[in-house]
Amino acid sequence: MEVDHVQNFPSRNAPNIMITGTPGVGKSRICNQISEMLGLQWIEISKVAKAYNCVEEFDAVYNCPVLDEDKLMDALEETMSAGGNIVDYHSCEFFPERWFDVVFVLRTDNTLLYDRLVNRGYTGKKLEDNIDCEIFQMILEEAKESYKPEIVHELINNTPEQLEVNVQNICLWIKEWFENHQQ
Repeated sequence: MEVDHVQNFPSRNAPNIMITGTPGVGKSRICNQISEMLGLQWIEISKVAKAYNCVEEFDAVYNCPVLDEDKLMDALEETMSAGGNIVDYHSCEFFPERWFDVVFVLRTDNTLLYDRLVNRGYTGKKLEDNIDCEIFQMILEEAKESYKPEIVHELINNTPEQLEVNVQNICLWIKEWFENHQQ
């Protein structure tokens, strides 16, 4: 995996990575493993939103809070400027492009995803919309429209073996970033 990067924050000494995809594709597992292996800070947006009160209201249809994106951006600006973060969220279009050195979009077969989401308790419109989102590659398209194409990478994440390969490939990308940015 080739590192193609324009350093956005001159003082950063570690990359910022976005791991995105439909709920249930394995974002948290991958972020957790990479964070433990390489010591990068894992930023779970839903936890940050709660911690910094970046929630506007509650959506009863989707049974989840509605994010105050502007407040969240303000809360994360300093952390993201420092570098060394792995951001985990199911959407990416509202994050500033300058924050990320690479964006990995995880994808999963719809049948597997359906089972994973049902096991999480997803039902009705929430389940249907998330499956549709994956079928129509909405998050992948969102990433391609929001960031430079050369920093967006699609990763298939159906099996534990694929998860391990994805972790290895992301770690390889990170190691290449460090090699290319040694001062």
